[in-house]
Amino acid sequence: MANKNPQALTKSEFLKDKRRATVERIAAARLASMGGTMADAVGQSNRQRLVWLGLLAMPLLFPIALPGMASVVGAFCLLIASGLCIGQPVPLPGWLANREVNGRARMLLKGMINRGINIIASLGRPRMLPLSNKPARVLNGLMLSAAGLSMMIPVPIISFDNVLPALAIVLISWGLRLRDGLMLLVGYLVTLAAVASVMLLWWGGTLAATELLSLAGLTSSR
Repeated sequence: MANKNPQALTKSEFLKDKRRATVERIAAARLASMGGTMADAVGQSNRQRLVWLGLLAMPLLFPIALPGMASVVGAFCLLIASGLCIGQPVPLPGWLANREVNGRARMLLKGMINRGINIIASLGRPRMLPLSNKPARVLNGLMLSAAGLSMMIPVPIISFDNVLPALAIVLISWGLRLRDGLMLLVGYLVTLAAVASVMLLWWGGTLAATELLSLAGLTSSR
């Protein structure tokens, strides 16, 4: 029974290897330009920038201290989202264009890229194409905007608040680049979860702060 369909297994492995080679080639082209400023590295087209966005968000999937990285990725995400909504790339602002990629983030990117490529190559493939077609670009832009804003909004005390927005950005970026509608759909759901978590954390934090101030006698109770 194990050798019943060797051709099918071979075809499956061939397609998986082909997808991996495609993803690896796309990622390698972006990583090769990582030495200069953001303007030098990210390119001019939305397709190039989506790959960069997906790569830059990967280190934020882990609760690792990368000062300023979340703000840069969030701002870059909003920029690409605006370009998707209007149908053309938006120029980088000077403060972002002249910024160099954090050295630690660069090292983490190079260290985790093989793992990321394996996962993306095994999951990503063209399917549910209407979600990645031009008519859906506004929806994708809005979802990326929500994920970027969720990443940029600071949440006190919590050290892993960027994980959900980063996951949403990775899924939507690669989903668009590989035209994988299922990956996009999962990215939408994670984006909604990220927005809800930020709102919940701020609501809980506000209640806790109000209670502490009340216990300390710094607020008047009526």
